[in-house]
Amino acid sequence: MIDVLTFGEAMVSLRADQPIRAGGVLRMSVAGAETNVAIGLARLGHLVRWVGLTGDDEFGGLVLRTLRAEGVDTDMAERTEGPTGLVAFEPRIAEVTRVSYYRSGSAGSSIGPQHVAPALQQLPRIVHATGITAALGSTPLEAVRTAVRRAKSAGVTVSFDVNHRSKLWSRDGAAAALRPLMPHVDILIASDDELALAAPAGAVTEAEQVEALLVSGVREVVVKRGAHGAEVFDASGSTARPAVPVTVRDTVGAGDAFVAGYLSGLLDGETVERRLERAGTVGAFAVTSTGDWEGLPERNELDLIRATPGSAIR
Repeated sequence: MIDVLTFGEAMVSLRADQPIRAGGVLRMSVAGAETNVAIGLARLGHLVRWVGLTGDDEFGGLVLRTLRAEGVDTDMAERTEGPTGLVAFEPRIAEVTRVSYYRSGSAGSSIGPQHVAPALQQLPRIVHATGITAALGSTPLEAVRTAVRRAKSAGVTVSFDVNHRSKLWSRDGAAAALRPLMPHVDILIASDDELALAAPAGAVTEAEQVEALLVSGVREVVVKRGAHGAEVFDASGSTARPAVPVTVRDTVGAGDAFVAGYLSGLLDGETVERRLERAGTVGAFAVTSTGDWEGLPERNELDLIRATPGSAIR
């Protein structure tokens, strides 16, 4: 059985070590919220399937080759007309990175229900979706609606990461699209400033938003608080864990790493506290290395985050 099915747009990432207008070298890799989660889960030993479209170009070949090399199932991914999307990262000031997307008309942004529905014929244990895919247009949004509704009706656990991107849509637009999805979501993952995009409009405070989401049918509301850790709310109350103290090098992909760790703990039947511990650990690996997913750990490496700084593992 597939442990996790996820879907969305995968892009080729170009990372600069200085402002792009100054020239220099761009390091090429693969990026995408859902593919980051898929790679993170695969490295932890889970069976993950990614569904998406790439261009029938060399960039698309890089995406699929990378995912396969990382152990992600791409049997239901497709190559099609339209270019593979690109995303560029450049440092601007200390600890601030500017991200530019080149995805208009991309192959990946045309994903629709017809691409996702066949993958649900073999039911996974978890379906994971994000607000990024929902923001790409009406057809990708319908793919998200189809996936969460069919998974929920089939008794599959539905995980949803709000993952709001202001360059893709406004907060009002996101709220209008995401709020109707919540009755079909079991595990909602959001930063503390994203809860309002999923909770009913009348819920103002965090406590009101969490309560409303739980009443709507969400089983667990997972709130990411950045450097302050994370907290899970469910019918029994709340459980919080502090962030793992590490030296931060790059925060890009940290949220996706957190999701991978949390879902890994859920798949392993861990308690909420242990899930948060694993999520924080995988997130810590992400921020201590550059790149969206390159530094994510394998299962036997999880304890390395607690090694003495400066030590060598011999």
